[in-house]
Amino acid sequence: MVPGVLFSSSLITVLTTVGIVLVLLTETVAFFGEVSIIEFITSDRWTPQFADKHFGILPLLVGTMMITVIASLVALPIGLATAIYLSEYAPERVRKVVKPILEVLAGVPTIVYGYFALTFVTPLIRSLIPETSIYNALSASIVVGIMILPMVASLSEDAMLAVPRKLRDGAFALGATRFEVALKVVVPAALSGIIASFVLALSRAIGETMIVTIAAGALAQVTFNPLESVQTMTAFIVNISLGDVEPGSIESKSIFAVGMTLFVLTLTLNLIAQFISRRYKEEY
Repeated sequence: MVPGVLFSSSLITVLTTVGIVLVLLTETVAFFGEVSIIEFITSDRWTPQFADKHFGILPLLVGTMMITVIASLVALPIGLATAIYLSEYAPERVRKVVKPILEVLAGVPTIVYGYFALTFVTPLIRSLIPETSIYNALSASIVVGIMILPMVASLSEDAMLAVPRKLRDGAFALGATRFEVALKVVVPAALSGIIASFVLALSRAIGETMIVTIAAGALAQVTFNPLESVQTMTAFIVNISLGDVEPGSIESKSIFAVGMTLFVLTLTLNLIAQFISRRYKEEY
């Protein structure tokens, strides 16, 4: 009976995934029946709710990637440094305090992060750089980085703790310092797990919705200035889904085209992560 229950649970997961993909694919094909895929990929104008409609995904894609890149610059180095400290330097009593705090930080609702970005981080940035827009990519990116930081730190620490103690002892016996052991022995040995944590965090950043919807604004434009307002793919989906568009319209179908683009992007990241993890995986 137990194997049957477990099989049913696995089957439900697979069927749910297949259903999501089929819905996305069906609606996306219907969308491209009315909109040129060339325009969708190459145009830099995204105005689905205007009288003069344009469906170029580039503004949303640029906004999404800007948020993700800046968030990764915040989360990845700090998260990795935190993981190195917890696994190689921190006493057990410190680890028992810091690890639960990181887990609590990971459990904060994203809408709380969004208002934290809007009401605290944005005024702080504007006090330093007055020309910053009220809704801007920089504050949203910083807070998205803070949100994914616990994921990077926790998963990377778990990967480092899985490295056998004998590798550390061998390096110490050869005269290496603790920092050299951490950087040249433990991190390379745990590289597959660390990369997996990085990609998982980046996928989380790409799919983040509430923080960017609240703090980054809703101006779909191709800009590389993080002090300006941008719109991400997830923020567009939220804005267009508020009930102002007619179901079955081209505006409604554009949600699924954007969703499919987001799905392909995150799937590509996960495939790259699996390849790198297999390539650098160490067997002990």
